[in-house]
Amino acid sequence: MSKPLVVDIHTHVYPPSYMAMLRARKTVPYIHDPEQGEPRLIILSSDDDPAIPIDQRGRPVDSSYSDINVKLTFMQQHGIDSSVISLANPWLDFLDPSEAQEWARRINDDLEETCASVNLSGNPDQKLPLKGRSSLFAFAVLPLSAPSPDIIVEEIKRLRSLPHVRGVIMGTSGLGNGLDDEKLGPVWAALEETQLLLFLHPHYGLPNEAFGGAEVTARYGHVLPLALGFPLETTIAVTRMLLSRVFDKFPRLQLLLAHSGGTLPFLAGRIESCIMHERNFVKNGGNVPGPQRSIWEILKTNIFLDAVVYGVAGLKAAVTVGGATDRLMFGTDHPFFPPLTEGEKDWLSVTTNYKAIEETFKDENETVAAVLGGNAARILSLE
Repeated sequence: MSKPLVVDIHTHVYPPSYMAMLRARKTVPYIHDPEQGEPRLIILSSDDDPAIPIDQRGRPVDSSYSDINVKLTFMQQHGIDSSVISLANPWLDFLDPSEAQEWARRINDDLEETCASVNLSGNPDQKLPLKGRSSLFAFAVLPLSAPSPDIIVEEIKRLRSLPHVRGVIMGTSGLGNGLDDEKLGPVWAALEETQLLLFLHPHYGLPNEAFGGAEVTARYGHVLPLALGFPLETTIAVTRMLLSRVFDKFPRLQLLLAHSGGTLPFLAGRIESCIMHERNFVKNGGNVPGPQRSIWEILKTNIFLDAVVYGVAGLKAAVTVGGATDRLMFGTDHPFFPPLTEGEKDWLSVTTNYKAIEETFKDENETVAAVLGGNAARILSLE
């Protein structure tokens, strides 16, 4: 079998302008430049504990976060033909409302320019094969802290003029009150109208108290907030969307969930059972409308999952709830989880994903090819 097309739909970039913005800040999120050693990115509140020396807070950031040539080298080393780049958390959620629109335009234009400069000729009208060359597309960022949802809608509609944009990325806080916030209605409507895919990515995790307090969290580094907090954050956010009837009101809204949907594939049956038995909902004698569509239907029609779950069991759950393999897409989460040994070229976080896909779909070459790149090329119209 010839090498299949490989598309990485979960890969992040901090444009230089964004890095400069973070360096100018002194509160989370910010970048600390020590006198010696690598700069440190502090994006979680748990990282900003005064008890932790500032030169040890957060995580080190090197050129892989912002240098697109490093990204391209990474792609070539790991056999990746095309990447859909996106700004990583914390996006623009923290900006003053007066700055949100300007920065969203600036970042999105930077992403578009980067994609155009890398892709051969940068001409969207020229049909070029994805396989065998390094090409880039992008998920844009939204000005969610803007003073009015109308500004967010304006940017969503402007994105249609950017040839390499294939969707948007956002976190789970929405406008600051979660994704069941009624004020997000115009945003959902605009995404539904434009059919831009929404890449939903966690950021805030769970409070330190959920893991036993700040001391416990600090003791184990990022294991608890990233391994457990992030997946549960995604699960809670999507469930709140379901309960508030977002998917009933906007049935054509399309979401891509990071990290294979968190714990949603495993807990879908339990969520559905609790909904069926909830006395607060009208159908059971209460006064809350409650969702009309089942979570099983939504997982098969409104939700796509990435394959960033690092194991066979997780991938099998993701495929089961989606009803088929055509809603699952490969990702790396680059530049996070790099090798710990200096000089090591293969990223364990990437090779583990490759291995899990191969083991999950043994002897199913067409399925492997679809998950690695065919699904993304079709869903995101990359060719």
